[in-house]
Amino acid sequence: MKIEQIYTGCLAQGAYYIVSGQEAAIIDPLREVQPYLDRLEKDGVTLKYIFETHFHADFVSGHLDLSKKTGAPIVFGPNAEADFETIIAKDGEIFEIGNVKIKALHTPGHTLESTTYLLIDERGKEHAIFSGDTLFLGDVGRPDLAQKSANMTQEELAGMLYDSLQSKILPLPDEVTVYPAHGAGSACGKNMQKETVDTLGNQKKTNYALLQPDRNSFVEAVLDGLTAPPKYFGMNVAMNKGGYESFENVMNKGMNPIAPQDFESVVEQTGALILDTRSAADFHLGFVPNSVNIGLKGDFAPWVGAMIVDVKQPIALVADAGTEEEAITRLSRVGFDNVIGYLEGGFGSWKANGMETDTVKRISPDEFAAGFTKETKVIDIRKETEYAAEHVEDAFHAPLDSISEWAGNLASDDQHFFLHCAGGYRSMIAASILNARGIRNFTEVEAGFNGIKKTAVPTSDFVCQSKTLK
Repeated sequence: MKIEQIYTGCLAQGAYYIVSGQEAAIIDPLREVQPYLDRLEKDGVTLKYIFETHFHADFVSGHLDLSKKTGAPIVFGPNAEADFETIIAKDGEIFEIGNVKIKALHTPGHTLESTTYLLIDERGKEHAIFSGDTLFLGDVGRPDLAQKSANMTQEELAGMLYDSLQSKILPLPDEVTVYPAHGAGSACGKNMQKETVDTLGNQKKTNYALLQPDRNSFVEAVLDGLTAPPKYFGMNVAMNKGGYESFENVMNKGMNPIAPQDFESVVEQTGALILDTRSAADFHLGFVPNSVNIGLKGDFAPWVGAMIVDVKQPIALVADAGTEEEAITRLSRVGFDNVIGYLEGGFGSWKANGMETDTVKRISPDEFAAGFTKETKVIDIRKETEYAAEHVEDAFHAPLDSISEWAGNLASDDQHFFLHCAGGYRSMIAASILNARGIRNFTEVEAGFNGIKKTAVPTSDFVCQSKTLK
């Protein structure tokens, strides 16, 4: 028996490849399926089942493409309703893969169809669980995403999750290995550990949700501090339920070079958003006017989802040469399949052809500190928890993911302000969006708060109420 966790860091997502004898199973596959096909061919095994723990909200699964290419059936848990052929497992149903068995444990709460798959090894021993978004390391799945489809409150779903854990997961042996669908950084939970594999016994000792004394305490603890989910989540669920265009078609359409002389007209004709995936350090020095910068070397796909939201939005790429395919792949993972092409030769060719360019003013933390006074207006776009832990004294808090709500308040204010995040990645996203909206009376601080706190700029290191930009 072989179990391989295939972890994708930018999505904090774990897919699983299981082999026993001449058969294999894959759990929660990622959108691009060629890596799985390569593994199957290398091992000389047949894919027998594709298991889905639930309809994912934060990424588009590869279940449909993988099934079409291998002929393997797709398995969902009870209550799942999809617009394609699938096996709906019964609670407790056994699936055989080679010499091992996988038992479906219906564990609703995160969603109504959420199912944990229990692996029983060759000796008949309960070996591991693939817990999806039911149980994370250090946390459990958020119970607020399925409220509308379930016609239930988040409190009711949290109570259902409690019952699932108590009846299906916690009675399992402590030595059972826990393989979750996500790790730290995912928006599907709030308190995940950095590890991606653990024993159930250790989770019983360390996971705050599993340590709650009763149902009411569990519901209160799990719901406490939940922020609003990213707005693109619902669209990804719809794609996972209803189907989507093949990955190959998405790639072929996106790998379309557009000459600099034609780029502007193509963007205008298609209504495309110009997405510049270069680093913040390169972007601020020069870019195509009205571009939005979300760097490929970072949490690219989740921030695209949070900032652009509409997965059907046409996108024209500006990327470093040779990275276009990676950008299209990572966009497709969160359902952004409408890439119409990329700027041929990148920004260098745009500049070489004498086209109009724009810039963002960026300074170092030391330069920021040198000019800092009590009257300096500072906007901190980090998360609430980051801001609460420590921030520049009297800084306004305006989270990046709600920029559409607060950017308008800046349009009528002529006062110059300084913009920062933790390290410069998110603040350049914000800077590019503000710039495209005609708001230019600001300076972005390189290295963000990580750099600022090393200077003499006064900071507050205690939890306090946010001074929110209004």
